[in-house]
Amino acid sequence: MKKHVHCSGDTREHLLATGEALSLRLGFTGMGLSELLTTAGVPKGSFYHYFRSKEAFGEAMLQRYFERYNAEMQALFSDETTNARQQLLSYYSQAINSHCLSECHNACLAVKLSAEVSDLSEPMRHALETGTSRIISHLQNAIQRGMDEGSLVTNMPPTVTAETLYALWLGASLRAKIRHSVAPLTSALESIELLLRPTQS
Repeated sequence: MKKHVHCSGDTREHLLATGEALSLRLGFTGMGLSELLTTAGVPKGSFYHYFRSKEAFGEAMLQRYFERYNAEMQALFSDETTNARQQLLSYYSQAINSHCLSECHNACLAVKLSAEVSDLSEPMRHALETGTSRIISHLQNAIQRGMDEGSLVTNMPPTVTAETLYALWLGASLRAKIRHSVAPLTSALESIELLLRPTQS
């Protein structure tokens, strides 16, 4: 049987996708390089052709994750058939669905790796900071748009509200991981609905 060989771009992408799946299950430090290569079916030489170290691989993996996540948020928040409040609540509802589909394990690479690698690797911490800042910016813009269009009101400025929403969801996601339960996320969504109050008609 002929062994499957990945073409140049596909090999890099295949390694990153495999690394993300393993990191979600094992953590970054728990994912050994040999396990990554065995799972991906890629020789060590090919790995070092694309990445100078495991740390560089982790940085690229996070950048890839956030690029995809950013595109998904842009698509959600550019939907002209719904208002900003509906989009924000849909964003969190979809996150709960993803959590359930992962059988109450982490479906979010940022949540999985934030505490683990922030003190371990400055390049990976920077990739996390850049990626999460873009998420918060999306939330802030949606909140501001909701206030402008009259679909929501909040007691805090959009910048503070967006940071609060992200911190609330991050904490709830960690709590859900500890409990192996979606309950902390549903409770957090109830709090978010109160923070983003609908405009009284």
